[in-house]
Amino acid sequence: MKVNLTLTLTVLLSCLISLTGTYVIRSAALHFHWLDRPGQGKVHATPIPLLGGVGIYAGFVIAFWITNSQTILQQSSAVLAGATLITIIGLYDDLRGMKPLPKLIAQILAAGALIAGGIYAQVTGIYSLDIAITVFWVVGICNAQNLLDNMDGLSAGVAAIACFFFTLLAVSQGQVIIAAVSAALLGATLGFLRFNWHPATIFMGDTGSLLLGFLLAALGIQLRFPSDLVLRTWMIPILVLAVPIFDTTLVSISRLRRGLRLTDGGKDHVSHRLRKMGLGVRQSVGAIYLASGVCGTVTLLIALVHNTVLTYILTAIVILAGLTALFILEQVDLSDTGQPQRR
Repeated sequence: MKVNLTLTLTVLLSCLISLTGTYVIRSAALHFHWLDRPGQGKVHATPIPLLGGVGIYAGFVIAFWITNSQTILQQSSAVLAGATLITIIGLYDDLRGMKPLPKLIAQILAAGALIAGGIYAQVTGIYSLDIAITVFWVVGICNAQNLLDNMDGLSAGVAAIACFFFTLLAVSQGQVIIAAVSAALLGATLGFLRFNWHPATIFMGDTGSLLLGFLLAALGIQLRFPSDLVLRTWMIPILVLAVPIFDTTLVSISRLRRGLRLTDGGKDHVSHRLRKMGLGVRQSVGAIYLASGVCGTVTLLIALVHNTVLTYILTAIVILAGLTALFILEQVDLSDTGQPQRR
């Protein structure tokens, strides 16, 4: 009961701080002209303030610091250090611009902060291989969440849904620290979403998308289940984050097929393809929310229903649905979406 009360307080406080912080940073961005300007390959027609990720970071860190004990703060120091590093890098990229290689190195260093704190994927039992998987996972999810930030309310909303399920999963396993981190991030994304919902009045920028990606990756690594259940629980973090993983997979396959660079941006994501199929912005984002919620619900069934056969049946259904969606969405005509360009 005390844990649930603390988590509720964390969500509410982080939401309030993020709401206030985003309002302040939006005003500052307008004053100092920290704006994302319209251009070829972009979906907005007027300059929009950037740096909303600063509000997310403030809500997450301050609420987490206030509502948790010194012991939890110490045990979460590696996560907080990595989150701070990746936020600084994202902020620099939003203000000054950064080439892909330095940004990749920064993401690897953020993953290194987790590893130095003893947080790494324990999948194979071979230390060097598990470390490589950890770095790949952190870098992959950071970039997947960054790529997902391509339509109003999308990246923050999907992150909020993932945090909701990570919180429930952590509570079900008695993992207080993971629940505390995911609850703080849940509130911070909801506070920001108030200003980012269509029509958005501020974007999170790389400051926010890289932060969300890093923290979601860290939550996926930290989430633990009894060792005898590994055969049916290893896929849970992947399913919780299935939407950003799917979007990145679709875009990668599509761009490779068309001979385009993976590092370029463009209107070829899931959200853009849904728009081409006739859905509005809110309908497209809502459909992706629904997919994220379904995948999260599947993870709860896997975690709570102790049945290996059911686990693999559900996972097979999700994979089949994903492959079907991949085929259908890749057939969407992108001929008039313009040349790829970073948003």
